[in-house]
Amino acid sequence: MGDPRLRRRIRLVIGAAWILFWILMIVTAVQDFLRNDDGPLWHPLLWEGSSAVTGTLLLLVQRHFTRRHDHLVVHPRAWFARQAPWLLLFWVAFVPVAFGIRHAVYALMGEIYPHGAWPGVLVYENVKMTIFFAIFVIITFGVLSWQVMLDERLRAEQMATQLRTAQLHQLTQQMQPHFLFNALNTIAAVMHEDVERADALLVRLADLLRAALGDNAQQVPLAAELRLLRGYAELMAERFADRVAIGWQVDAGLDDCLVPAMSLQPLLENVFRHTVEQRSGFVRVSVTARRAGDRLLLAVEDDAGSLAMPAGGGTGSALANLRARLVALHGDGAALALVQLAPAGVRAELDLPCTAMPCAC
Repeated sequence: MGDPRLRRRIRLVIGAAWILFWILMIVTAVQDFLRNDDGPLWHPLLWEGSSAVTGTLLLLVQRHFTRRHDHLVVHPRAWFARQAPWLLLFWVAFVPVAFGIRHAVYALMGEIYPHGAWPGVLVYENVKMTIFFAIFVIITFGVLSWQVMLDERLRAEQMATQLRTAQLHQLTQQMQPHFLFNALNTIAAVMHEDVERADALLVRLADLLRAALGDNAQQVPLAAELRLLRGYAELMAERFADRVAIGWQVDAGLDDCLVPAMSLQPLLENVFRHTVEQRSGFVRVSVTARRAGDRLLLAVEDDAGSLAMPAGGGTGSALANLRARLVALHGDGAALALVQLAPAGVRAELDLPCTAMPCAC
């Protein structure tokens, strides 16, 4: 049941607590003996030591034969029902074993171990063993319940991770055809005007596809993302060479910062689809990347767009997809915002934690 490393750690903790308990019992017995008796010190050491050895052996036997019922800890009545019969072992075995050790050691030392009448000894020791057994069983139940809770939490985290990975993979796979279809539409539009340009664009698209589809990582270094984005920008700018100019402002030292794969491409694609294609005038676009503390701020901005979606401009599924990926990767730790600029223009902003693998950015 559970992670083997966790089980070993729990056993070490229980073992250390068990040893500490008997050390305290022995120390207490010695102090009490020194206050009330004048005999040799080995007497109290033997009394408590024989109890510790016997109790440990009996508990090890009990755990050996009841460990297979640990899965019943989620059903307390059934679990305790499996433990209760073992109290008989303590009643039957503790006094003969512990007192046998004491009698044997006393005999080796040439002495006689004194104690009360056997009926009284049995009653007294068995009452102690009943309390001792009950405490041990309750502690064992608590430890096993805690282990089950940790196992359930670990399984829940693993399932959540697997679900998030599957979701991210699905969203990324959705992005790739979206990117491909838009690039092919661009090439199709150029093909009727200039076959050689269309052929060159196809070669460039092939290079982009190798970069975009060659790695299934959900996050990539900013440098790799910008390489893909520059290739896409060059591909699209071929179609609108006389209507768009793209500027790049990327601060130094950000190359290793991780960003969601293909996270900037849909932002630039929106500019071409909703602004450049819808206008006959010139559009200036800027792509920026900067760091603010432990945050990475990315933006794609134009000087002519509007947040009012033009007719036939699409449903915004690419941005919804990107937002879903941000939530899956970072929860509330990342954000995508669209800002209307004045007098015209739209800025798409990505706010991400600035992390890097394997070293900090």
